[in-house]
Amino acid sequence: MTDSPAGPTASSDGPPPDAVLPAPEETSPVDQAEASNTPVSLFKFTIDGRAAPGLFVVGWILLVVAAGAGLIGLTAGPHLAGIVLFVGGAAGVLVALILLGGSQAIERRAAGAAYAGPSPILTFGAVVAGWYLAAVVVLAPLQILGIEIDGPALTLVGIVIQAVVVIGLLRVMVVGSEALTWAEMGLTRPNRAAFRDFTWGALLAAPVVVATGLLVVGLVQVLGQQPTSPLPPSGSSAGLLLNLVSGAILAPFYEELFFRGFVLTAWRRMAGPASAIVRSALLFALIHAIDQTGENFGAALAVAIVAAAGRLPVALVLGWAFDRRRSLWAAVGLHATFNAILLIVAERAFAT
Repeated sequence: MTDSPAGPTASSDGPPPDAVLPAPEETSPVDQAEASNTPVSLFKFTIDGRAAPGLFVVGWILLVVAAGAGLIGLTAGPHLAGIVLFVGGAAGVLVALILLGGSQAIERRAAGAAYAGPSPILTFGAVVAGWYLAAVVVLAPLQILGIEIDGPALTLVGIVIQAVVVIGLLRVMVVGSEALTWAEMGLTRPNRAAFRDFTWGALLAAPVVVATGLLVVGLVQVLGQQPTSPLPPSGSSAGLLLNLVSGAILAPFYEELFFRGFVLTAWRRMAGPASAIVRSALLFALIHAIDQTGENFGAALAVAIVAAAGRLPVALVLGWAFDRRRSLWAAVGLHATFNAILLIVAERAFAT
């Protein structure tokens, strides 16, 4: 067989011997993140491959500076300079965490993550900063004006502040970043279906109260420490009414909106329902134990253990109820009724 005048025929199995192959296309870190569905971590201190490097850099710098200023103000004592530093530091930390939450949301969206929003832990950090800042802004002027608020009335003011901060930050950081809608967090209009869900949740309260009571009694017997109630009995009908507004209406709504509506929903998308229920319950229990105190470290630790463990049964059932009904009202119904029972029982025991 002879070759054609044009020369040897190129084999269909590969390129000609003298062909120049193109260099393989490099994949950027953002492309790698999209391919692996893993966003760039907030704790990876680099701007390489970040979808929002400006938010990341400004957020971290502001967080460090503001946290330092707030700490100095806290240790300075009740002086004007210390108060200004503390308020400015708390405001800076709040803004920094919002910026970092925005950075995290953009990174997760760029990576195609199942939940493209700020992490529940980071968002809770912003909530705590907002609580401290709002408490100073609201209560300090009252003290300057000589307006004394204590007991159940002070608790009610604190609960209102906490509710406003939680709802506001969820609006800015979660709904505003289009990570979740209010409906996806289980919040619907208070219609007939919502009432059925509320009632269904309320019916679970009595057995959960019994289980919680038995667990707390056993732990107190073993550890010898009993946690203090965030809503102690007042000894009056007016005080009980204020405590019920605080503990059985306002607190159940904003706590369920945050811990079940937001936290559980976010973690559910990332880790599945069972893991989300457990993790949100643990966070709920730990948050309610960090403000407990004792005569020494051992006593404080024992009180914190009792406080946290005593809230785990209701926290787990709250998560299960929310996930089962996919309705915030089911969890609110259980939480509100649970708290109301405990408040009424404590008030009657105090009266006798």
